[in-house]
Amino acid sequence: MPASLLALSAALAAAEPASMPVLPEGLILDVRLRYEQVDQDGFAREADALTLRTRLGFETPRRNGLSLLIEAENTLHLAGDFADTVDPAPGFPVIADPEITELNRLQISYENAQKAGLTLGRQYLVLDDQRFVGPVGFRQNSQTFDAIDLTSGSALPVRLRYAYIDTVHRLFGDDHPLGEFDSDSHLAEAAIDTPLGEAALFALVLEFDNAPGLSSQTWGARLAGAREALSWRVEFARQSEHAGNPAGFDVDYVRAEADYAFESVRLGAGIQILGGDGANAFQTPLATLHKFQGAADAFLTTPAEGLRDLHLHASVTLPDALPRPLSLRAAVHDFASDDGDLDFGSELDLSAGLALTDRIDLEAKAALFDGGPSGPADRTKLWLTLSYTY
Repeated sequence: MPASLLALSAALAAAEPASMPVLPEGLILDVRLRYEQVDQDGFAREADALTLRTRLGFETPRRNGLSLLIEAENTLHLAGDFADTVDPAPGFPVIADPEITELNRLQISYENAQKAGLTLGRQYLVLDDQRFVGPVGFRQNSQTFDAIDLTSGSALPVRLRYAYIDTVHRLFGDDHPLGEFDSDSHLAEAAIDTPLGEAALFALVLEFDNAPGLSSQTWGARLAGAREALSWRVEFARQSEHAGNPAGFDVDYVRAEADYAFESVRLGAGIQILGGDGANAFQTPLATLHKFQGAADAFLTTPAEGLRDLHLHASVTLPDALPRPLSLRAAVHDFASDDGDLDFGSELDLSAGLALTDRIDLEAKAALFDGGPSGPADRTKLWLTLSYTY
């Protein structure tokens, strides 16, 4: 299957741009073909999946500040053997891409000349870099929100935002027992520019009627900035139980990261600590979790002892390696508990990306997780992804 996908990529790259169809303005078309393989200790067999995700929609031109967007999403299983979180497959690891056909987004939005805006309906919500709230864009089925999202724009010196979340449509789809969160949740943020970068205060008050163990309130602050080749981020948050959560806890989140770029190379280092007390830990159930704590997804749920992630990464763009620039990235993680200093293991992530045309991208990616004495099971994951976006 990977060989067939590579052959298709080569054929698309060879196509002349003039031969590609011209599509109507406002059309949303996003097609992604992916091969994924998972080899995980504790399972009798390897999982492999060839899936095709298609999003098709339309967004009207903005008139008097108003715009309407509608989008459908479909994921198909083309080949493979794997547990997709909905259909059981005994002996196979999980590849969390169930077959779905659904209304992905249906929203009406308003924006004035000062960029103050309102979006109402089923939509993507993104808070900063998706550490706390995001659409989970890596998986074939995205996460969307039935919500109202208000932003103040540039009329005020402080940028204000508030969102109310009524329902969370999770990546597992409607056929999963927890494919949706019945929500009565609030998101708020206030941000201002300073000489050291953007400073922000934020709050995330989550109440899930059908998942009370994930109901929580999180209050935090961050500072993110850049000067010439150096960029930095520091962040702190405190989380406690809320609404119907039967547990009682107060746990902290700490993050410090820095990157340095020169020519086409970027180097970075950082630490993230998600606190835990041995019974409860800092959780981010609405985040784009694949972006954090390693691509192997060994820590989608923070262990009760908490998690300390010390990580390094390096990336380079090679402009002349191929007819188009080739992007390479490597990251290493060292995982331990926040409470008790347990060894949770280490991970190496590698990826290579190539834009075949202005609209077609090819990516190869691997994640190798080696669980420590107290960590999750060893696993190796491979991906080969071909995507088209209009």
